[in-house]
Amino acid sequence: MDRVVDISTDNSRVSADRGFLVVSQADGATGRVPLDDIAAVILHAHGVIWTARVATELAKRSAPLVICDVNHAPVAVLLALEGHHAQGARIRDQWSASRPLSKQLWKRIVSAKITTQAGLLAALGRREVAPLLELARRVRSGDPENLEAQAARKYWPALMGPDFRRDRSEGGANSLLNYGYTVLRACVARSIVAAGLNPSIGLHHENRGNAFALADDLIEPFRPLVDATVLGLIEAGVSEVTPDAKRRLASIIALDLRLDGEVTPLTVAIRRLAHSLVISFRDRRANLAIFDAPDRNSWSRWVGRVPGEVADVERISADVDVRDV
Repeated sequence: MDRVVDISTDNSRVSADRGFLVVSQADGATGRVPLDDIAAVILHAHGVIWTARVATELAKRSAPLVICDVNHAPVAVLLALEGHHAQGARIRDQWSASRPLSKQLWKRIVSAKITTQAGLLAALGRREVAPLLELARRVRSGDPENLEAQAARKYWPALMGPDFRRDRSEGGANSLLNYGYTVLRACVARSIVAAGLNPSIGLHHENRGNAFALADDLIEPFRPLVDATVLGLIEAGVSEVTPDAKRRLASIIALDLRLDGEVTPLTVAIRRLAHSLVISFRDRRANLAIFDAPDRNSWSRWVGRVPGEVADVERISADVDVRDV
């Protein structure tokens, strides 16, 4: 069972006690979540006090502590330094991976992302499906033509309308996207560390200030799942990151995907992708386990789901939300 714990009540105190994450508030309300069940903790509120023991206990479990700004984009992430008994050998394989191998891996990621974007547009009956599929087919090693960006310029207007611009600093749909991507990024980072890889050594993203470059690589095929959920929220009249919106976006980690002929939760698909990257580095051959493009019914179900329909949502208190898988 994986849980994303979101803390958005001001002046909360977060501590660890006897195997539980404990959230206390000024009015006396207290919530407890088993530490072993936590996939990530996301902090939004001002004045939250958290103890060093919380950070230590989460790190032992490779569960990231994510700190967000007012637009719900992450500004800091605390993550474990060690996550696997073979970490040293795996990081050496990762570090010594050839540039051609990294480019081949990035090609597969970009092609999968664009194909998934096209699948979402097709399920919605939108335009630009054929051009996106053509771009996905044309992606070459390393994506030297930057077809990922070309696809984005077609995809966002077709999905969100001609006036939409993807901007992390903006509110509305952009804030909802920020939050959903934050949930995904935390899960991907956790799986990378748990697999014994270093999240700062990316395949394509190479910004020296980005400690999670590899997470930003591997998240790409999963982004349209967030986009579909945000579209559903917008169409339901939800334009801000409300508690209900957070629960729905956090529920993304429970979506069922098809991978190698089996149905598996998104969190498991992420772990399998990270492990397949380990094998690719070891064998010096690109062989990524990327989920199959969802069918039309799956897309329609994810877009059409209304806030509150997700089962097994436990609320610690007014604005402390936990999502179970």
